[in-house]
Amino acid sequence: MGDGRRWLSGASPSVRSLDPPTFQRLCPPQAQIPVNHEWITMGFSGAAKGDKPLLALVYDLGAADPVRIYSSAKPLCNLLFVCDRSSPHVAEAFDKLESLAPVVDITGMALAEACDAVAAHDPAGVLTLSEHQIVLTAAIAQRCRLPFHDPQTSENLTDKLRQRQAMAAAGVQTTRCVAVKTPAEAAAAALEVGLPAVVKPRGGAGSVDTCRVDTAEQCAQAVSQFLTSSANRGSTEFVVEELLVGDPSAAGDRWGDYVSVESITHNGHTQLVCVTGRLPLVEPFREGGYVLPATVSDKLATQIVETEQAALRAIGVRHGVTHTEVKLTPEGPRVIEVNGRHGGYVGDLLQRAAGYDLVRAAIILALGKTVRVPRIRCRQVAYQYFIAPPVGAQRLLSIEGVEELSEVPGVAYMEVLAEPGQKVHWRDGTRAYVGIVYGSAANHDSVLQALAGIDTRLQVDYAQG
Repeated sequence: MGDGRRWLSGASPSVRSLDPPTFQRLCPPQAQIPVNHEWITMGFSGAAKGDKPLLALVYDLGAADPVRIYSSAKPLCNLLFVCDRSSPHVAEAFDKLESLAPVVDITGMALAEACDAVAAHDPAGVLTLSEHQIVLTAAIAQRCRLPFHDPQTSENLTDKLRQRQAMAAAGVQTTRCVAVKTPAEAAAAALEVGLPAVVKPRGGAGSVDTCRVDTAEQCAQAVSQFLTSSANRGSTEFVVEELLVGDPSAAGDRWGDYVSVESITHNGHTQLVCVTGRLPLVEPFREGGYVLPATVSDKLATQIVETEQAALRAIGVRHGVTHTEVKLTPEGPRVIEVNGRHGGYVGDLLQRAAGYDLVRAAIILALGKTVRVPRIRCRQVAYQYFIAPPVGAQRLLSIEGVEELSEVPGVAYMEVLAEPGQKVHWRDGTRAYVGIVYGSAANHDSVLQALAGIDTRLQVDYAQG
């Protein structure tokens, strides 16, 4: 198919509506109820009457698919896509965006000029679902006097050093973290922070150029490679920070030792949407996949949410959807990072596991309406399994066995993201995935069985460097 999905014979996504949830327990089937209508207090009911409000949506890498955004927005508002075609992702999607809604093309504009160009359309709300456009969106919101993260909060959300400093100043969490621009600074920072440590871009996203280092020399070499390689991903400043060591028993030894928390904040009041579990990380520090509900206990989930909400207050979040990653350490939950937008993959999980449309909720919030979030009850376990190239892989040779995945109970489809001959590299993080398998199961044990079945049938070959 044109969108990269390969649908499997006899399989389709199973989406069930759910009524208000628990943290992680699967709930027995009950009568279905309308999705997202009873839970949202709005100035209009269902489709807007008369003229719909206008929402400026700043689009870029990591956002939901344009058609998905359009479908969630259509009953609520008119869309105005804000696009900077200097982003390769935006340039590729530009024709699709133009086919769905009017576009403000801000390519080449200075910040003030871009804000004025959007303000000329007098939007009723502004929103981005992309990590890369949070600072711009905050500036547009300030110019238009619309609710969003304020500029200082947007800097705290996108600058990893400032975020650590804000949490430490508020007494929420101290994580040793030093900003570096050169290999020599990186070596010194590793000794200051303590080893092992993690190197990552100061303003990065999607696990790009992120790795563990065990010596000062490795730290210097990593930063040197990231800065000077012909495959430079655009970062000029990095952070060297304390490695948070996970507790393998917290979520179960076959699951990842970290989770994420999706929340919605309005006027400083934060509501939990869900706690999302993870599959184990792929070397060196890449996502292996998502699972909803998570496998942590309700007691631990409560501690996770308390930690997350304290971090949101420290950073200054007062309005917006957030995605907070939390490490499950032997000492308790510790924040990995807070992101000022919804998790890029979580919307699909929520829709399939619980019938809740997080993109729709984000749109309503951006329009200044009140969102009342239900407790999410999952009637099934939804998962995404990421097919990531191993460290050392340089080029995709082949993907075989996609059609055979229909033999695995609960597998809906595989989204194929790369073609044979395409270059791949671990440094590209989530951008280097060659595919994502989407599925659901009755319980977590069945998910593990499905993952084993996928591994047996799917054969992916790479050329090594």
